[in-house]
Amino acid sequence: MLKEVIAGLTSTPKTLPSKYFYDQRGSELFDEITELAEYYPTRTERAILKKYVDEIESQLGQNILLIEPGSGSSEKTKILLKRMSNIGCYMPMDISGDYLLKVAEQLQQEFPHIEIKPLSIDYTQPFKLPDDSPNARRVVFYPGSTIGNFKRDKVDQFLKVIYHLVKDDGAFLIGVDLKKDISVLEAAYNDKKGVTAAFNKNILSHINSVIHSNFDATLFEHKSIWNEDKGRVEMHLFAKESHEVQVNGTTISFNEGESVHTENSHKYTLEGFAQLVSKWFEVKKVWTDENQYFSLQYLVPK
Repeated sequence: MLKEVIAGLTSTPKTLPSKYFYDQRGSELFDEITELAEYYPTRTERAILKKYVDEIESQLGQNILLIEPGSGSSEKTKILLKRMSNIGCYMPMDISGDYLLKVAEQLQQEFPHIEIKPLSIDYTQPFKLPDDSPNARRVVFYPGSTIGNFKRDKVDQFLKVIYHLVKDDGAFLIGVDLKKDISVLEAAYNDKKGVTAAFNKNILSHINSVIHSNFDATLFEHKSIWNEDKGRVEMHLFAKESHEVQVNGTTISFNEGESVHTENSHKYTLEGFAQLVSKWFEVKKVWTDENQYFSLQYLVPK
C-alpha cells in the first residue's frame, strides 16, 4: 500500500487505488450505497438475476465451482446459491479479510449443502486457487460492473488473469453497466444522503490506519463527474484548502481545489464491451433489463 499510495500522490494528477476503499468500514458503506434510491446498478442487476436464474443455470452446466472476486457481502450471489442446484462450492474473494471471513461464516450456516471456501487476496494480480479446490467447472462471477472501475490499460491484464483461472472449459459471468442518460449516472454517484461521499473519504481513513499517514478527511470534498470523452464516471476528492499530509515520512502538498482521482466507472455499449473482451473471451449470452440500463453477460474462453 505504501508504495502505491506514494506513487499515486506524487503523480500528476494525484490518484489513489480504488481497491483501498475496502476495509471493513468501506465494505459496509458500499453495502449501504447499493440500497440507495439513486443507485440503480444493484437493484437492476438483482432483478436480472432473479428473472433469468434458470437460464443462467442451464448455461453453466452440471457441476461448478463458483468463484467471486471482490465478493463483498455476497448478497447478489445468494440469488444463485439459493436457486441453482449445480453449485458444489462457492469461493468468495476479497481484499478485506476480516469482513470476508465474517460473511463466509454466515454463508456456510445459510447454505450448509454448499462448501464455502473464502480466499483473502488481491485478485487483480495473478494468483492460483488452493490445491484442495474442487474438481469442477470453474465459473467466475463478477457482478456490479466492477470491471468498469479498471483503467483501460488494466482491463486486459485482469481479463488475462480470469482467462487463465477458468481454463479452457470454464466460464465468466459478468455484470456490465451500460451507457445511459447522464443525469441518471451523475445522481447514482452523488447521492443526497452523502453515503457515497463517506465511502470515498473512507479511503483516507483506511490508508491512515495501515501506513500511519495523517489525512484529515474533513479537508476534502467528494464529487463525481461524467467524462464524456472517456465514457466514464470519475470519483474525486477535492482539497478544500491548501495543506500538507505526511505519508510515512514523505510530505505530500495539496493546493486548494486540487483533485485526488480515486475511482473510474466506465459505461459500455453491448458492442463495445464485446470488442473489449474479444482477445480472451467470446460473449455467448446477454441478459438485460427493460430499460437497457444494465446487462449480465455469459462469456467463454476463446
